[in-house]
Amino acid sequence: MTHTVRRFPLIAGIVALAALVAACGQTRESGSSATVDAGVGPAGARTVDIAMEDIKFDQTTLTVKTGETIDFRFTNTGQVPHDAFIGDAAAQMEHDTEMAEMGEASEHPMEDAAVVVQPGDSGELSYTFTEPGTYEVGCHQPGHYGAGMKIDVTVE
Repeated sequence: MTHTVRRFPLIAGIVALAALVAACGQTRESGSSATVDAGVGPAGARTVDIAMEDIKFDQTTLTVKTGETIDFRFTNTGQVPHDAFIGDAAAQMEHDTEMAEMGEASEHPMEDAAVVVQPGDSGELSYTFTEPGTYEVGCHQPGHYGAGMKIDVTVE
């Protein structure tokens, strides 16, 4: 899987790559049947704007069609870094454990369907939901997911 992050400063990208090489060293297999599109989403993709506030997203539910691509545009209006990780409930719990073990690290492995957004910045993530079911967009900065910072996504 790959993900698209636009408007991410070059320096932050280099730092993220260095952290990835140092911290990860191996590829994580994803149990999700959804895919993340590289580059710009296909023509007709739906754009969903989401504000990341302190310990919450500005919306809590989203319904999409099977096969639909969503171009998420995240804007961090809060005072602390936030992230958005897409996956089913099991993937969210696994990822929350991984992020907790990393401590204050705020980066994700490159194959994750995720984006990290610093206060005052924006980030984008294009995701195609290939299978019906229930997914989540969760923030896994320390304590955020446990506090309920997630969006329930129903794929019909």
